[in-house]
Amino acid sequence: MSHTYEKLSGNKAKLTFAIPAEQFDEAMQKAFLKNRGRINVPGFRRGKAPRRMIETLYGEGIFYDDAFEILFPEAYEAAVKEFDLHPVDQPEISLDQIGSGQELQFHLEVFVRPDVTLGEYKGLEVEVEKQTLKDEAVDARIAEDQEKASRTIDVDDRPVQNGDTVNLDYAGTCEGIAFDGGTAQGQTLVIGSHSFIEGFEEQMIGMNIGEEKDLNVTFPAEYHAENLKGKPAVFHVKVNGIQTVEKPELDDDFAADVSDFDTFAEYKADIVRQLTERVNKNNDIAVENALVEKAVDNATVDIPKAMIDDQADYMVREMGMRMSYQGIRMEDFLKYTGQTMEQLKAQYMGQAERRVKTELVLEAIKNAEKVEPDEEDVEAVIAEQAENYGQSVEDFKKNLSEEQRNYLKDTAAIQKTVELMKKDAKVTEKKAEEAEEKPAKKPAAKKATAKKSTAGKTEEKAETEEAPAAEEKKKAPRKTAAKKTAAKEEETKE
Repeated sequence: MSHTYEKLSGNKAKLTFAIPAEQFDEAMQKAFLKNRGRINVPGFRRGKAPRRMIETLYGEGIFYDDAFEILFPEAYEAAVKEFDLHPVDQPEISLDQIGSGQELQFHLEVFVRPDVTLGEYKGLEVEVEKQTLKDEAVDARIAEDQEKASRTIDVDDRPVQNGDTVNLDYAGTCEGIAFDGGTAQGQTLVIGSHSFIEGFEEQMIGMNIGEEKDLNVTFPAEYHAENLKGKPAVFHVKVNGIQTVEKPELDDDFAADVSDFDTFAEYKADIVRQLTERVNKNNDIAVENALVEKAVDNATVDIPKAMIDDQADYMVREMGMRMSYQGIRMEDFLKYTGQTMEQLKAQYMGQAERRVKTELVLEAIKNAEKVEPDEEDVEAVIAEQAENYGQSVEDFKKNLSEEQRNYLKDTAAIQKTVELMKKDAKVTEKKAEEAEEKPAKKPAAKKATAKKSTAGKTEEKAETEEAPAAEEKKKAPRKTAAKKTAAKEEETKE
């Protein structure tokens, strides 16, 4: 068996094969033995007709496909290994000669991982926005702990105040007539949340437990029920109970309850330390992202469409997994947004192409610089991944497959490559920004990533911040008639 290789372009290869006649004849016999029980020959029971009789009746071509399938995998794998090819799509095969007693000849063309023409990637000049830690971020972080340590208590010695959680019954009428969704028993409402019709919550302030009252409101002009848009309504309400949140004082006792420190001063100093480390890490990642992005822009690569399609498919699956964690099925999402799977995939194509190019360029830089991670580099990546998963390093290692170990080694190599790019880089600061709680994203070394990546790429950030526009069009379930059509946006704690 012989094979030759010809490079057709930077991303396409041609392989030509010649398999000796005796090997093809052996494959034909195997194909006959495999199929004889399924071929009907008059005068013979199934499986008993001689091969020559079958070939006389149907032609020997009846066994060609199976004979070829017997020989092809081994021949193809040997050629791919010998010429160090990395196919990214199924090959297009053309038969040149086939038949008993003849050498089997065929050739194929296949897209492979493309060549990358690197531009500048050392000594790059980049301008980045850097975060700074502000007092507001520290206060917000402490407020989170204070909220977690708070408790909800029943109130029976005063009327409703803003911020209270009220249990109430209500029954609404419009022009004296009850309407769908206008009645509820034991409804919970946070006063000041603005989740009910404008004016509803404000009129409940000052009511006592057991008190009943008529509230006069007007439905918004954009209300979802046509028969209620812009119309006045009366809600008869009764207060069943009042609760309020009791927050602990920010003192030494609070610090001892929520941390390992004895004093509030020590506790706050540790919060400052944590947030400062996070800001510094985010700034470092911002530099890495800027350098990688510029190196990618400076490089040239002809990416096979199959690689982009494959990456887009992967990103759609990632999106589906994220939605499933929130209890949303992909089928329902597509229905709500009026999209097909093909349309959703199309929205990811630009990001997919960029992600593939980033991966290829980083790998090309790694190869050009002959970067090889040592054991210490790999162990650092493993430790980071173990921390991400909330496991000890020993437990994390026990569950790693060979493929995952190789992935982590690749991740360490890419991380070391990015560090090399940072050595001679010239970084200028664009402007100072407030520190955010959300850490910057690093780019992944490979598509088959673990849950959290450890090497730096701008495309991971793009994926989270530039989700398809259609994803933002998901319709929220309708509220009851007493509530507004549009829900209040959730407040994010930065």
